[in-house]
Amino acid sequence: MSASDVEKDLSQYYAQRNVEAVILLKVDTARADDIALALAKFSEIEHAYLVTGEDDIILKARFRSYRELKDFIIKSIGPLDGVEDTKTMMVVTTYKESGKVVE
Repeated sequence: MSASDVEKDLSQYYAQRNVEAVILLKVDTARADDIALALAKFSEIEHAYLVTGEDDIILKARFRSYRELKDFIIKSIGPLDGVEDTKTMMVVTTYKESGKVVE
């Protein structure tokens, strides 16, 4: 299956579904605070953390569709100076949220 086939399948499956994502960013550490604060201002971002380790910033975000997630990555994160790399993971199943087990 090619990357374009995967993209097409995701777009179709998540076309009208809410999408929750965890986005990991590797950034220029001198700009990390500015980048995290800029991203925290977007309504789609529910949580923004500056962290230690391989990645520098972790975002938890919610979108109305896969297309909105994709557009956010390309149009809102991509142009930011100091962003070196991103990894985006779509949430498949939530087991616990806000301190409560989801059943």
